[in-house]
Amino acid sequence: MFAQGELRLLLLSLIADEPRHGYELIKAIEEMTGDGYSPSPGTIYPTLSLLEDEGLIREVSGSDEPRKAFEVTDKGREELTERADEVAEMRERFARRAEAAEQQAEKGRAYATPEMFRALGNLASVLKNKARSGDLGDETIEQIVDLVDDLARKIERL
Repeated sequence: MFAQGELRLLLLSLIADEPRHGYELIKAIEEMTGDGYSPSPGTIYPTLSLLEDEGLIREVSGSDEPRKAFEVTDKGREELTERADEVAEMRERFARRAEAAEQQAEKGRAYATPEMFRALGNLASVLKNKARSGDLGDETIEQIVDLVDDLARKIERL
């Protein structure tokens, strides 16, 4: 969904629009992608910490909310100004995705359901855990590649 550094830049941009906390940012990205992508808290909160460490955002002071909301600093606004073209292109790309998802839903053929994303995420998690365990010898890798290729062929024939 995001190229290197894009999530960081998008979060900075969304916070510049208005102060927000993590959950609001997750919902904003879901909306921007036509509910086609929902970033996990495990992705959002470390990125917010990074932005805060870089001095690009800070916690909103005097907030009574239980959730920690952030606002953009002058340094953050400066980066957004320097990268305005990137931000505009990224937002346009997401707007096109949302529009395409809406058109597909109107036709009754949602091409990317939450269930599909969950299943793909499950597959990615299993592969990542298998790789981390060190159990991936050449033979195992070949078996996994064959299974994924076989599944792709079966789905293509549906």
